Amino acid sequence: MTVSSPSRALAPDAGPAPSGAGADAADPDAAFPPGFLARTDPSPDSAFYAVERLVTHLDDRAIVAVGRLYEHLGIDGRADAPPATLDLMSSWVSHFRTPPPELVVLGMNAAELAANPAATRRVVHDLNADPTLPFDDAEFGAVTCCVSVDYLTRPVSVFREAGRVLAPGGLVVVTFSNRCFPTKAVHGWLATDDEGRVRIVAEYFRRAGCFGAITAALCTPPSTTGDPLYGVWAARLDTAP
Repeated sequence: MTVSSPSRALAPDAGPAPSGAGADAADPDAAFPPGFLARTDPSPDSAFYAVERLVTHLDDRAIVAVGRLYEHLGIDGRADAPPATLDLMSSWVSHFRTPPPELVVLGMNAAELAANPAATRRVVHDLNADPTLPFDDAEFGAVTCCVSVDYLTRPVSVFREAGRVLAPGGLVVVTFSNRCFPTKAVHGWLATDDEGRVRIVAEYFRRAGCFGAITAALCTPPSTTGDPLYGVWAARLDTAP
């Protein structure tokens, strides 16, 4: 596993990462540059995701890398794993090698979520329409988001909510590759390269204000063919702002 240091991931001269002095408390996403969180297709996501897509958005090697990362971080189904895990922007597969004992999947398509064999609870919810998560404070021991962070139009709000529903010390783990639906990905994501996207996700964590040290990793072998798989993760602080 190749790990990039958080300082390098957030270096201001390394690429077009978001700029700004920080988000306003009332609108934590307001400080991004104009158009950064806009999309080519601004129509409601409920229409776009109404079509059932029982496909994977990663090749087999990258899928294995997601499961290995979850295992490496101790959030899979081992005896000492968190008792409850939330999989954000989920679908019919959550990529755990051994699923956690309780896996809540939140996504846009009810049929896809119903087909997820690892899920113990399913919630249909549009985070771009309402970034508030319908869960109690500190309800989960871990939160995952796989190949979907590029579609968030209110990312800092969602990351703050992920911190709220996460127990202190629990991890939020975000994974992504270089594939997407380009009309639904935000323009800032499309305008940069893979390393720039690592910096963007790290910036979402930083602006949320409730996470500790941020770690980024290339989880597939470098300089090889196939989908690259990047992971960015951080633990919730004991106290949130």
